[in-house]
Amino acid sequence: MIYLLEDDESIRKLVVYALENRGLPAVGFERPSDFWESIKTRVPDLVLLDIMLPEEDGISILKKIRRDPSVSKLPVIMLTAKNSEYDRVEGLDAGADDYISKPFGMMELIARVRAVLRRADDGSAGKEFRRGELFISPERHEVRVGDNEVALTYKEFALLCLLAENIGNVMTRQIIMDRIWGMDAECENRTLDVHIRTLRAKLGSAGECIETVRGVGYRMRR
Repeated sequence: MIYLLEDDESIRKLVVYALENRGLPAVGFERPSDFWESIKTRVPDLVLLDIMLPEEDGISILKKIRRDPSVSKLPVIMLTAKNSEYDRVEGLDAGADDYISKPFGMMELIARVRAVLRRADDGSAGKEFRRGELFISPERHEVRVGDNEVALTYKEFALLCLLAENIGNVMTRQIIMDRIWGMDAECENRTLDVHIRTLRAKLGSAGECIETVRGVGYRMRR
């Protein structure tokens, strides 16, 4: 089940129709209060979330989802007319799995929804990773270096987990952007570089395990 929170009735009806026509059951909500009430009785498989909404904005809703342990792993795609680089980075750093700007094509929307659902169902959440002093628990959303817990943003954590899951293998920039941000890597290279830089800094001495493969991408050393 997919929940769509969108106050524009014409867009809401069109998106719900397109999803259901492709075998993806969906329910549309105009107001956040109705969305929150419904999520109490049924947690969806994915949320499509507008930013400019009545009652409360989409970024606030996304942050509430990520803070709530019962739904913190819920995949969320932002679906909004706010399309500046700052808006995209803000949404992704708040925990969005993808960010689609209006106007959008229905075929692209369906493809991105399926891609995010595949990533959410990859079965890797229960694994734990250790490399020297570095410990990563995707299930508990926990990172430690020695005895010290490291606080990461949602995207920094997802990036670290991706590198750990593929330890020793080079992850190209395109693959990383597709898996973590779901966007064109050529347009967002600065976003990836900034996240790698801040991730290394937060990990301290353990950050040295993240290696730059010049002209290709990044990998975590064995």
